Amino acid sequence: MGQIIKATEVRVGNYLEFDGEVYVCTKYEHHAPGKGQAVCRLKFKHLKSGRVLDKTVKSGEGIERAVLEPRQAQFLYRDDELHFMDINSFEQFSLPPESFLGKDKWLKENMELTLRFHNGEPVDVDMPTHLIFEVAETNPGYKGDTVTGATKPATLENGAVIQVPLFVNAGDKIKIDTEAGTYLGRG
Repeated sequence: MGQIIKATEVRVGNYLEFDGEVYVCTKYEHHAPGKGQAVCRLKFKHLKSGRVLDKTVKSGEGIERAVLEPRQAQFLYRDDELHFMDINSFEQFSLPPESFLGKDKWLKENMELTLRFHNGEPVDVDMPTHLIFEVAETNPGYKGDTVTGATKPATLENGAVIQVPLFVNAGDKIKIDTEAGTYLGRG
């Protein structure tokens, strides 16, 4: 059971629990009308399904904060599932790719990251905001390909495909923004 906090103490990024399920707060608005009681308009995202939940609650109403246990893990490999090893206990476990809500496309073998567990089950991952990848395949760039904003698709070493500037070639190391899925520069 998590700690009960007031609706006014909720912040974007907080993990909260509703009916035994874990959600992350994605939007918080405090609304104080001229008459009547102040309310908080909250938007939450379910960590496993991605389902969005909108709630309007009174300012003083209690909401349960989810207790998540962080564990350091190493990504081992991918088949039908994603396979990890707990860095401290060396215990291996598998997760379905759907549980990562699209973040799994940035996983690289032997990558270390923090998984967040709720009641012994992994519910979220702290993915680094920037990662370096090698370009495995793309059309060759040509001298003078400097048209502003022009891009081409590139396949990265882990199989992810993103848009890159025309001058990027296979074998180049590039920096990726994992939240937006965009090219940031050369690595």
